[in-house]
Amino acid sequence: MSSTGEVFLGIIALAVVVMAAIQVAAILAGIRLAKRVDALATQLDQEIKPLVANLTAMSAEASRAAALAAAQAERIDRVFGEMLGRVDQTLAAAQAFVTGPARQGMAIMTGIEAVLDAFRSLRESSSRRRAAARPAADEEESLFIG
Repeated sequence: MSSTGEVFLGIIALAVVVMAAIQVAAILAGIRLAKRVDALATQLDQEIKPLVANLTAMSAEASRAAALAAAQAERIDRVFGEMLGRVDQTLAAAQAFVTGPARQGMAIMTGIEAVLDAFRSLRESSSRRRAAARPAADEEESLFIG
């Protein structure tokens, strides 16, 4: 072999060794990167699991609170509905209690007023008769000679 062939063969051997070293370094870097990614994934998993558990618990509590609030709102609505019904009944009873005797009292007052008006009209008519009868008696007495 010639010396130039040996030089080229040495260059090729050196290039193969450099390529092999680069490949080994790349493989080692890839393994190291894979380990770091695995550690990061494990850490992330460990940190996110409690967060997810907390979010799940919080959403369950929020759901339970919303259900309780809806039940309380329905209960309040039912209580106010019953209360309004009772208030209406009470007002109707109070109105009947007040207007019934008031109507009867007004009827009695109207009757008494009618009786008093009748007595007044009788008195006025009898006094008119007396007033009308007196001038005739006065005329008769003035005509009497005695």
